[in-house]
Amino acid sequence: MMGLEIHQQLNTKHKLFCPCSTDLTDDEHDEEIIRNLRPTQSELGQIDRAALQESLRDMTFKYEAYNNHTCLVENDDEPPHALNREALDICITIASLLNMKMVDEFHTMRKQVIDGSNTGGFQRTGLAATDGYLDTPYGRVAIESLGLEEDAARRIDSDGEYTQFRLDRLGIPLAEITTDPSMHHPEQIKEVAYMIGQVLRSTNVKRGLGTIRQDVNISITRGARVEIKGVQDLDLMPVIVENEVTRQLALADIKDELIKRNAKVEDTIYDLDEVFKDTSSKILSSAECIKGIILRGFDGLIGKEVQPGRRFGTELSSYAKKMGVSGLFHTDELPAYVITQEEVDALKSYLKTGPEDAIIIVAHDEDVAVNALNETIRRAEMAFDGVVEETRKALDDGNTEYMRPLPTANRMYLETDIPLFQITDDMVEPIKNNLPELPDEKEARIIKEYKLSEDLSSQLVRRLLADRFEELMAKLKVDSTTVASVLVSDLRDLRREGVDVSIFTNEKLTETFKLLEDNKISKDALKDLMLAVSKKPEEPVEKIAEEENLTLLSEDEVRAIIHDIVSGQENMVKERQMGAMGPLMGMSMKQLKGKADGSLVNKIVREEIQKLL
Repeated sequence: MMGLEIHQQLNTKHKLFCPCSTDLTDDEHDEEIIRNLRPTQSELGQIDRAALQESLRDMTFKYEAYNNHTCLVENDDEPPHALNREALDICITIASLLNMKMVDEFHTMRKQVIDGSNTGGFQRTGLAATDGYLDTPYGRVAIESLGLEEDAARRIDSDGEYTQFRLDRLGIPLAEITTDPSMHHPEQIKEVAYMIGQVLRSTNVKRGLGTIRQDVNISITRGARVEIKGVQDLDLMPVIVENEVTRQLALADIKDELIKRNAKVEDTIYDLDEVFKDTSSKILSSAECIKGIILRGFDGLIGKEVQPGRRFGTELSSYAKKMGVSGLFHTDELPAYVITQEEVDALKSYLKTGPEDAIIIVAHDEDVAVNALNETIRRAEMAFDGVVEETRKALDDGNTEYMRPLPTANRMYLETDIPLFQITDDMVEPIKNNLPELPDEKEARIIKEYKLSEDLSSQLVRRLLADRFEELMAKLKVDSTTVASVLVSDLRDLRREGVDVSIFTNEKLTETFKLLEDNKISKDALKDLMLAVSKKPEEPVEKIAEEENLTLLSEDEVRAIIHDIVSGQENMVKERQMGAMGPLMGMSMKQLKGKADGSLVNKIVREEIQKLL
C-alpha cells in the first residue's frame, strides 16, 4: 500500500505569518542566532517519539538572519501576524481543482519539529480542505487532505559544533497534499505524483529546484508504514518503492530467523581497549576508546543484504550515526580495515561468544561511543519486530536511509497566538468559478489551436513550456511546429552540449524568430544561430547571423549554386532520373549550410533535374 505527501511552495508576495518577501537570498547575513531546542508535551500531555529522539542528539543550531529579508517572526521573537489571505486563496484554487471540500474554519496548529529547521521548535500548520479525488490512468485516487503550512529554514552547513540554517525560506507558504494509501503499483505512484504536480503548476506556485517535495508512504503485509522523504526525481520513484519493498521483506525474513535461533540482544557495553592495544588499525588506535556489544544469534545476519548494496549492518549503523560516529565494525565483515583474523579471534575469546553470535565495535570518544552503542542495541532489539515504523531519506541510488522515528499525533498542539479564520462561500465561489486550465485541457486545446502533433503538445505541457510557447506565438507569425521544436528539442540539445540556455529569454527568442518571420534566415539555421548567440549574448541577433554567414541567399544565388551541383552529377541524374533527388538534396543542403529554406531548395533541385531529363 502506498500514499503520497506533496509539499509545494506557493508563489505569494509575503510569507504565511509575516510581511517578509518569499524570495531566497545568498547575501551575507546581518546577524546569527544560536538556539538549543527541546521537545514539549502535546495537548494530551505526551511527548512525540520523533521529537524525543531528535533531542537525544543534543544539537546546537545557528541561524542566519537579515535586516531586510527576515524579521522577528522568523526569529521566534515576535508573535505571528495574520494569516496570508493570498496563500489561502491559492489553496482554495488547488482544492477546487482536486474536487475537495474546504473547511469552514482554518485553525492554526503547532507541529513539533526540533531538528533545527524551525527556530521555535515547531512548524505552524492548518487543515484547509478534505475529501477530494483525482482520476488517473490507474483509476480514481482519493485526496485525503490539503494543508497550509510554513516551509522550513534552509540547511546551509554542519560541523561538529553547530548545524547552520538560513531563515530566508522559513515561513514561505507551503501547500501539503496527502493522498490515501490506495496505490499498489510502483509506476502508479509516479503517475499520480506527476498528475498532482501538473495540477499544482496550473496555479500560482513557485517553480524550480526545491520548490516541490514528494514524500512516499509505503507498507506491506509483513512490514510496517515507512515514510520516505525527499523523493525529487519522479523517474526514480518506482525504483525507490521496489527497493523499499525489498528492504521490508528482508527485515521480515531476519525477524523470522532471529526467532528461530532464539537470538538475544545483550545490553552490556564492553571495554575492548585491551583486546586492540597493539592493533595496526589507525581507526581503532587513534580513538579515545574502543567499545563493543554482543548480539547473540545474529551471526551472518548483520551482513545480509536488505537493499541493493546495503546490508542489515547499515540499518544498525544509521541509528548509531545519529549519535556522532561515522560507522560501526561488525564481525560479519571482519577481518578487514587492517583488523586481523588474530584480533577477531582474540575478541571472540575475550567476550566468550559462540559461533552464532555477532559483535559490534565502535571506536570514538567515550560518551559518543556509549551513546552510539545504546542506539545500536535499541535498533537491534527492534529487529525482533521485523520492520520498524520510520521516516527515511531518499538517496540518489534509489535506496533509503534512516532519519528518525515516524512521528505521531503527539507532536501537534494548538497555536494560541493566531485566531481561527472563517472560510465563507463568498470567498470560495468566485475562485471556483474562475479556475485555471488543467494540463489535459491545455494539451487538447494546443493541438487544436496551433495544429501541433500530440507528441509536441504533450512535451510542451509536461515540461511546463506551454505558457512560454503561447507567449511567443502571440508575438510571431512563424510556423508553430518550428517554435515548439526549438523549445522542446533545440534548447535541450544545447543544454546537453554545455550551453547556458538561460540567456534565451522570450525576448531573445522573439528576436531570433523575427529573422525567420522576415525571411532573413531559414529554419535550418536556427540551431547554429542560437549556438552563435550563446557566445555573444549582448550583441543583436541579426548582426550575429550576418557575421556567421547564416542569412538567407537570394533565390537567384541559391539557383546558381544548385545548378552547378546538379550539372556536376549529370551522369547520376540520367541513370537514376528522379531517384537522384535524395542525394542531390543532401549535397545542396550541405553546401548551402542553412542559408536557404529547405522547401525552396527542394523546388529548385527538382526543376534542375527536370531540365536535364
